[in-house]
Amino acid sequence: MPQRIMYVQLKTGYDTDRGPSWIARVRFSKTWKTAYFHGRTLRRWPGMFDANFSDVETEEQFWISGPKRDQSDGRYSRALPEVDEDARDAYEAFLQGARLPGREHG
Repeated sequence: MPQRIMYVQLKTGYDTDRGPSWIARVRFSKTWKTAYFHGRTLRRWPGMFDANFSDVETEEQFWISGPKRDQSDGRYSRALPEVDEDARDAYEAFLQGARLPGREHG
């Protein structure tokens, strides 16, 4: 199952880019339509405003994307995400110029 270090933000219940966010390891299904994050199962749903995944149990909406080196992951907010411990070393190396695990070739 593919796994990537991603930027994840909860969108449901918060004003634009004000929800909690994380830099975390996210596992994806073979089709990349299902993501597994912090014990949640998230499915990609087209047509959502300001989100690209929805929790299959709670219907909460999330934005998942690759992290940015300049840490401008939130479009309208400069709040820094919480970095999960198991992603910290790779993420800090990424901020210094290294490629993220799983993205060595692009």
